[in-house]
Amino acid sequence: MSELEIRAGSQRVTGRDRRLRANDVVTGLLAVFLLVAALSPHLVAPGDPLAIDPLNAFRPPAWAHVFGTDESGRDLYTRVVHGTGNSLTIGLAATAIGLGLGTVLGTIAGLSGRLVDFTVNRLLEVLFAFPGLLLALVFILVFGPGVASATIAVGLSTAPGYARIIRSQIITVRSSAFIEAAVVQGLSQRRILTRHLLPNILTPLLVLGTLGIGQAIVWAATLSYLGLGAQPPAAEWGAMLSAGRTYITSAWWMSFFPGLFIVLTAVTATVLGRSIERRMRHA
Repeated sequence: MSELEIRAGSQRVTGRDRRLRANDVVTGLLAVFLLVAALSPHLVAPGDPLAIDPLNAFRPPAWAHVFGTDESGRDLYTRVVHGTGNSLTIGLAATAIGLGLGTVLGTIAGLSGRLVDFTVNRLLEVLFAFPGLLLALVFILVFGPGVASATIAVGLSTAPGYARIIRSQIITVRSSAFIEAAVVQGLSQRRILTRHLLPNILTPLLVLGTLGIGQAIVWAATLSYLGLGAQPPAAEWGAMLSAGRTYITSAWWMSFFPGLFIVLTAVTATVLGRSIERRMRHA
């Protein structure tokens, strides 16, 4: 390989590293803003998200109302910012439910005998036969609409995917040399599980959880959009999208800005998950 080829290769690597660092910086700034908006929304939007002002209804984006106003004159920027906490809470809770149930099922299938593993796998295959959102709709049909039902429904619908990934990871780790050495040393199954096996699947669990938050937020917003999650006038992105669809031709901003924040949050969670995966792989 010539010196020019080596130099060109190093320049490509350097350029790629710069792009990755730039993406990490932008993603980090977005994540910080979303966290501040979720934990202390009054710092960036001091108004009341439920305060109505009929005289200022359907105002387009301007300096006084940067995101415009809705049909009741409520400031959309304030509502979108205050809705961050509701949407992130639903996404985090649903991810925790799905990841927790998936971890239990995946661990049982990966550590048990063939009969239990076969039974759990058949159950997961049955659940995989239905689209995840359809499972969520069935759950809400049985238990009724609402934020709690939507959160649990999204969590349960994502659990089968987590379970299969965790099962595969546990089987891979279980066949590792250090696990075989622990068995030869006579360590109990509980000690092997808690001290050797589970710590080695924490990395994929962290990555899965980060990636799953974005998916959970999109699904929860979809259920709210369909009128099965948060109900108006709640400051929640999916409910705001649902309210804005009636006026999409005359007041596009009512749907655009809540949808934009859903996309930004999902992308931020995905990029963060990929960044964590990349850093842990090279650690």
